[in-house]
Amino acid sequence: MKTFNAEVKTFLDANKMWVLATAGDTPNVVPVYFTKVLNDNRLMLVDVFMKKTIENIKKNPKVAVTVYNAEKLQGYQLKGIASYINEGFLMNEGNAMAAALNLSAKGVVTVEVEEIIVTSPGPEIGKSL
Repeated sequence: MKTFNAEVKTFLDANKMWVLATAGDTPNVVPVYFTKVLNDNRLMLVDVFMKKTIENIKKNPKVAVTVYNAEKLQGYQLKGIASYINEGFLMNEGNAMAAALNLSAKGVVTVEVEEIIVTSPGPEIGKSL
């Protein structure tokens, strides 16, 4: 299990569009707008339209999340193990987030982060934090 340093956590909080990659029978990548850092090593991504993504997570829970800010040329890739939740507190929180755009959540993907990789151009690119 990997914990976020203050810089990574601040970056994730400030950049809300995350990209979630999964691999089951076929690779799948989806942008996710409703996102949250739950604690120092756990992410939340709200399922509004994730049909293939959820199928893949059920077959292979290993996922990658990438967040990149093109204006600042800064980014990170976070690899970990996904779980799918469709009831309880996090589900209620996901529905509250989706309701801001008159949508409803089907579930919530949580990711226990195991590795953080720098994707910012420069001498640190590819470095595992």
